Amino acid sequence: MLALVFGAVAAMGCSDDDETITVYAGRSQNLIGPLLERFAEDTGIDVRVRYGGSTDLALLLQEEGDRTPADVFISRSPGPIGFLAERDLLAELDDDVLELAPSSPSGYWVALTGRQRVLVYNKELFDPADLPTSIHELTEEKWLGRVALAPTNGSFQDFFTLFRLSDGDDVAFAWLKALHDGGAPVYPNNVSIVQAVARGEIELGLVNHYYNLRIQVEDPSTPSENHRFRDGDPGGVTIATAIGATASGDKDVAQKLIRFLTSKVAQEYFGKANFEYPLATGVELEGVAQSPGPIDLGEFDRLGTSLERTIELIREAGFEP
Repeated sequence: MLALVFGAVAAMGCSDDDETITVYAGRSQNLIGPLLERFAEDTGIDVRVRYGGSTDLALLLQEEGDRTPADVFISRSPGPIGFLAERDLLAELDDDVLELAPSSPSGYWVALTGRQRVLVYNKELFDPADLPTSIHELTEEKWLGRVALAPTNGSFQDFFTLFRLSDGDDVAFAWLKALHDGGAPVYPNNVSIVQAVARGEIELGLVNHYYNLRIQVEDPSTPSENHRFRDGDPGGVTIATAIGATASGDKDVAQKLIRFLTSKVAQEYFGKANFEYPLATGVELEGVAQSPGPIDLGEFDRLGTSLERTIELIREAGFEP
């Protein structure tokens, strides 16, 4: 299990009833921490945070059950939050909260942002017109051994689960097995893949879109670029981040945080600070990229029950998630 970091975000003031909220955050402290600090300052609510991997925190919540101190679970991807919803560990959100952003048909969580899967490449080595337009092409001999993967990463596992659901287990497994047997380079996460492409260590990699955008801001001379697969291709799916209230926590205070994270100030932060696609309903933002297409949250609801099979297939293909 990955290390979990527990910390407190000090409120700038105290609310009349000394409200406290405990957040299990499967997003990095660097990203979500400033927003939680702003929430504490604006509301006077004392915010306590436990950081960790989304899957690790979901498993912890399952282990803790009704004893958990958590009021809110923020997930990097829909798989872990769907896992909790399937086990009745989340509270059904109020209708007005579900209307704040695209929400799960189950009523247990709402989407905060979107992250599109792309192929990052070294522009010094490729003309984008020569790059594959579908992930199915990656099993062709000319691409084998050239495309890096991060099989342990939650976003890769969510992508692969959705690939399975759309194309079937046999097709998805054959694709992954071909990449493994062809010598696909393996990295622990999206960041390391993008950095390796920028260094010229590898040629291509499957990642979320915003990692390379962040590197381009930090170093405009980087040779790494994003390449999007054709519309409708399973390799270009946009995956949602998610938030829900725990079944045994304080639902009212949890929904206050959900309202804040779907507000204009928070959505603008997600878009400008991390280059994710804001998803809140009716929030108009200038200078922030919008999601390239609709997100099927109905499919995402199935991730929680399909993740175990995904991990089995990744292992059977020869990778170790």
